[in-house]
Amino acid sequence: MSTLLTVDDLKVSFPTRTGEINAVRGVSFTLGRERLGIVGESGSGKSQTGRAIMGLTPGHAKITAKTLNFDGIDLLHASPRQRRDLRGKRIAMILQDPKYSLNPVMTIGRQIIETLQTHEKVSWKQGRQRALDMLEAVQIRDPERVFDLYPHEVSGGMGQRVMIAMMLVCGPELLIADEPTSALDVTVQLDVLGILDKLVAERGMGLIFVSHDLRLVSSFCDRVIVMYAGRIVEELPSADLASAKHPYTQGLLNCLPRIGSDRHPLPVLERKAEWAQ
Repeated sequence: MSTLLTVDDLKVSFPTRTGEINAVRGVSFTLGRERLGIVGESGSGKSQTGRAIMGLTPGHAKITAKTLNFDGIDLLHASPRQRRDLRGKRIAMILQDPKYSLNPVMTIGRQIIETLQTHEKVSWKQGRQRALDMLEAVQIRDPERVFDLYPHEVSGGMGQRVMIAMMLVCGPELLIADEPTSALDVTVQLDVLGILDKLVAERGMGLIFVSHDLRLVSSFCDRVIVMYAGRIVEELPSADLASAKHPYTQGLLNCLPRIGSDRHPLPVLERKAEWAQ
């Protein structure tokens, strides 16, 4: 399997009044055309890793790496224009909550066409048809009606499908999904995951699936990276997650409720200072 993305010793830090905060501390992994899950608690550096790859980290942040390479392109030294050309076209990111990501004063169809016309020379008519086809691909019933709606007129689940359609309309090779199902109920979660699974398989994309839900990641991804305090503490095939060796991963698994077992109260994860070293 060819390597699409190489991340070696990625570090992201933010200067503050009280000193430097190290959000990502020496993260390294490779990604082919597969589904890679990144799990960990809030604040473990999952989202900042994805944003650094996308070039969406705030300007005051400091980003360093031995290698940050996408398909032969050095992302660390790419110009702002190269980054803009890549974003949305070859690398796309589904953000966590559609109501904060969609423009409230633009119709859904216009937003999708705007994304398309940023990267390709297409007419409004061609863009409209591409947008309708993409809305249909993410299993939105009556795409023509949804095309003319504003974001506040659709449900959270439909809004997330719209975001997926917008990010996939240009046919990216790498998709970063930052907790795309966290705001959705369980049945809609399964629908969205099914859509992502089908599109990744059909298009041969690489997928980085960021989540705090170990059970979800183990059933959906091929490999899992476990992060704690900005570092990777364990990497293993998702099928082997139940036999994880690191005490932090074991602790996360042990905190999951189990049907049929009486565990009151649920175990509490005991963190150790050496895990962050």
